[in-house]
Amino acid sequence: MGDREFRNKIVWFSFAFSLLVIWIHSYNAELFLGKTPEMAVIYRLEHGIGDWLGQIAVPGFFMISGYLFFRNFSWERLPEKWKRRVGSVLLPYLLWNLIYYIGYAAGSRVPGVRDVIGKGVIPFSLADAVDAVIHYTYNYVFWYLFQLILLILLAPVLWLFLRCMAGRILLLAVLWVLACSDVRLPLVNVDALIYYASAGALAVARPGWVEENGGSDKNFRVCADNRIRLGFVLLIVAAFSYACGMRIYKPVCFIICRLLAVAGVWLLVPAAFLPDTPFFARYNFFLYATHFAFVRFFNKAGAMILPAVSAVPLVLFLMMPFLALAASLVAGAVLRRGVPVVWKVLNGGRS
Repeated sequence: MGDREFRNKIVWFSFAFSLLVIWIHSYNAELFLGKTPEMAVIYRLEHGIGDWLGQIAVPGFFMISGYLFFRNFSWERLPEKWKRRVGSVLLPYLLWNLIYYIGYAAGSRVPGVRDVIGKGVIPFSLADAVDAVIHYTYNYVFWYLFQLILLILLAPVLWLFLRCMAGRILLLAVLWVLACSDVRLPLVNVDALIYYASAGALAVARPGWVEENGGSDKNFRVCADNRIRLGFVLLIVAAFSYACGMRIYKPVCFIICRLLAVAGVWLLVPAAFLPDTPFFARYNFFLYATHFAFVRFFNKAGAMILPAVSAVPLVLFLMMPFLALAASLVAGAVLRRGVPVVWKVLNGGRS
């Protein structure tokens, strides 16, 4: 595949992951039905979807980010790579966290809104603002960006290992030992390191596997067939690992599941079959940043005005990614026309 097709596939997958992650935050059975037998049934259905499909979203983000950072990497390109991530990761992280803090602090002073927020009156001061901005206190979903910032800062250290085969083997072996031992590192998550470093290793050692560079047409067809077979195998192993994790409650099983599931889906979707991404697919960062607020609003409003019957919360849950997308498109269009510079920052540097 050419660079244009590769970039197009990246956008499609990022957009799909942004939709999938919404299901993780859309559980609403108890909100509608209370603690009843009907609630338990809907709860299991929703978690079955969110825990299987939604759980590959954030690992997918880490893997895309890791691959892109170490794609065509060299020491000379490190300042350029870091500079790009300032606009696409750091500035949006800081601005969104500030917006959420101001919104929560202001809303907590409005009696009706305060009850919905459920945090009492939130202190409004410079110290609290700085703490909220750095530690994503009122923007819970940005734990992912916090981890990503740490991984980007660690990239030079990772590169010392990723640049050669022995280093890659050593790095990944150590990370898997830590994961199997349930060891927690300061600040950075071991599983995030595994996703990021594994994708980075592929970018350095096997970019052709990821970017579908198969040579001549005949060789490409053979390669494509093998990619599809391997994709199915990885998904089967991922499902088996998930089942094992549910039985023995070992986090490493879920790490294996998520890593292989993302890789399997990537292999199963040929870049040549993907159409050009529509404009709304490029709202993926803005959608990720806003979806939690929209989900909370739709679920709260739905519980107030819709009938409390079993089908209602399930249907609303299934529709939530598309409702959040529609709301983000409207909000994004207003910002894009009114304050285009701010909009670009809020959308991770994407115009």
